[in-house]
Amino acid sequence: MKEAAAVGFPVMVKAASGGGGKGLRLVRSPADLEGQARLAQAEAQAAFNDGSVYIEKFIEHPRHVEIQIAAHASGDVVAFPERDCSVQRRHQKLIEESPSPAVTKDIRLKMQEASIRLAKAAGYTNVGTVEFLLDTDGKFYFIEVNARLQVEHPVTESVTGLDLVAAQILLAAGEALPFDQNRAAEIRAHALEHRINAEDPNRGFAPCPGRVDSLLLPGGAGVRVDTHLYAGYTVASYYDSLLAKLITFAPDRAAAIARSSRALSEFEIGGISTTIDFHKRVIAHPEFKSGNFDTHFTEKLNAQDKTAADHRASAARV
Repeated sequence: MKEAAAVGFPVMVKAASGGGGKGLRLVRSPADLEGQARLAQAEAQAAFNDGSVYIEKFIEHPRHVEIQIAAHASGDVVAFPERDCSVQRRHQKLIEESPSPAVTKDIRLKMQEASIRLAKAAGYTNVGTVEFLLDTDGKFYFIEVNARLQVEHPVTESVTGLDLVAAQILLAAGEALPFDQNRAAEIRAHALEHRINAEDPNRGFAPCPGRVDSLLLPGGAGVRVDTHLYAGYTVASYYDSLLAKLITFAPDRAAAIARSSRALSEFEIGGISTTIDFHKRVIAHPEFKSGNFDTHFTEKLNAQDKTAADHRASAARV
């Protein structure tokens, strides 16, 4: 309680060994702290075999922004342009883009410098990601380091034209970084990544395993699809629901969004429910197009969809 009071409510109780939204609870008042902390500990123990939790300040309307880094054992560290991961459900990312429409050149430089300092202080090597919450005043707060190459690494590759997988292999082999900070930070395009999941957004993103009866992948200039799917493949209920990553890139954000719209309209997965239509709704939404959204965007979108559906049902009964 003393630590939470020092941070100031509201606070987040988070699993020390966690990720993916597991072992995470929002606490708005001292009266709720003990109960929510116990729930977070139990979920963390079940998910990670470690019930340890910690407390951090809750930011009311944050953007989730992360910095990709690459670090050599010699202490040489570079930081890439940021990725904005604010479109989420249950604290798990659905759309990532770079550069972020909410990040200025000054904020980007400060985030990169902070990430490099962190990596050097920790003696970190290889590729990784430093994650932050960005508030409406341009202040950012450290969340965690993902000590691996993440699902959204193609976004950074598309923006910079650099191969992060090759860089990881070179670093693991003890080779020098194949690029310097100036090259790593260079923004050559705008990119979006859509995580296409076997889930039903109309049922709270409930998993939808089953057999893929048909598959049609989009293509063309500025379109990349990373997937393991094929017609006849059975999506099991035992693993993560990710089916494919659709990455689009173009000279600017508007063109990248237009390219995503076209690619999503061509993307077909038959036999199971997926999040393709959800992604279409997101990129067509005025708030997303304007870049004015935060980590609560998905909740707002679903609430708007439910209200519209209720109005249609009410009109049909009249």
